[in-house]
Amino acid sequence: MNRINNVLQTPALNKRRKRAPLFAKCLQFTRAADLLAADLYPYFKPLTSPQGPDVVCQGRRMIMMSSNNYLGLASHPQVKEAAIDAVRRYGTGCAGSRFLNGTLAIHEELEQRLASFLRKDAALVFPTGFQANLGAISALAAKNEFILIDKLNHASIVDGCRLSFAQIGRFRHDDIDDLERVLQGAAGRDALVVVDGVFSMEGDIAELPEIVGLCRRYDAGLMVDDAHGLGVLGAGGRGTAEYFGLDANVDVMVGTFSKSLASIGGYIAADADVIDYLKHHARSLIFSASLPAPAAAAALTALDIVENEPERRQQLWGNTRYLREGLEALGFDIGNTKAPIIPVFIRDEHKLLRFWRALFTMGIFTSPVLAPAVSANRALIRMSCMATHTVDHIETVLDAFEEAGKQTGLVP
Repeated sequence: MNRINNVLQTPALNKRRKRAPLFAKCLQFTRAADLLAADLYPYFKPLTSPQGPDVVCQGRRMIMMSSNNYLGLASHPQVKEAAIDAVRRYGTGCAGSRFLNGTLAIHEELEQRLASFLRKDAALVFPTGFQANLGAISALAAKNEFILIDKLNHASIVDGCRLSFAQIGRFRHDDIDDLERVLQGAAGRDALVVVDGVFSMEGDIAELPEIVGLCRRYDAGLMVDDAHGLGVLGAGGRGTAEYFGLDANVDVMVGTFSKSLASIGGYIAADADVIDYLKHHARSLIFSASLPAPAAAAALTALDIVENEPERRQQLWGNTRYLREGLEALGFDIGNTKAPIIPVFIRDEHKLLRFWRALFTMGIFTSPVLAPAVSANRALIRMSCMATHTVDHIETVLDAFEEAGKQTGLVP
């Protein structure tokens, strides 16, 4: 040990060493710097206000059209107070995983409430929605088994597949015939079909009745990531399965608290034996510190509001229809969206960034989506409505879209 310490203290080793070749890619990455120099960099804009229909960004008030705070609960007084009370009772963190010392009574309460709400036997809470997908997929699909995924599924689903030892099959987005082709290729092996309920960029909804029919025919399991459906779709806000009346036909429901439930965290809901298996095999649960109590308390209270205030969902859908119709009347391409997620397809990255900058200058906060998040010819502005937007908000946004469209040559 002394010999090693002596070597480490030599002047030669105390000099900054030449960087390993591994880091060359970091120096070669200039895209962000180039966009910053052109005043077209759209990311990491710090807010100094809560997530509401209006936010403060860079010292000025803007209309927020990019948030997943669909029901407007992220700054709801009851939700905030529940989180504060949980800090007083439990502190700020759990200092361990659920598997060991990090399970709190409030975690189990939240799991019971979620299972009851989603009409499943049991539920399991994760630190994030991303980790819920990682844990579920990599644990459920084993070597010599198949995972079949929509090509536009969320990145967390893709990464969960990469962590499993199963073979991966991809089918064209929302293409039922192509899904059947891939299922036929997996014949004779156990298979799990995984789809988003609501696709996070395009705003379209999975064709769940047809997918359920194919899963039955080919004896495949079905998992639906309903991050953007919970609280939004269905008569009771239970998501895509309720929207189609297929609650009993989805084997595994995955979701997040970071959208309608105004918090952070993720969950899996399924049969009790599936949940018990995942509790003991999902690595992203076993080897991660557990969800802090304030986040669990906020999600619990938000779930109460989802159940007891359906008028919020009605207001959200009224705002969504108004914004959709206004954008279409202006001549913008909003694709096949059926959700409060409204994409505006620009399809040219330079025009997209100029258009985003014009909107930002006019006080409209939106999210430009570029490759690799979407293919280059599908570059888009991603917007989302909230229940707390007013008619004045939406009309101001539509006026700004018309003016920015004229400035950038996107509308006559």
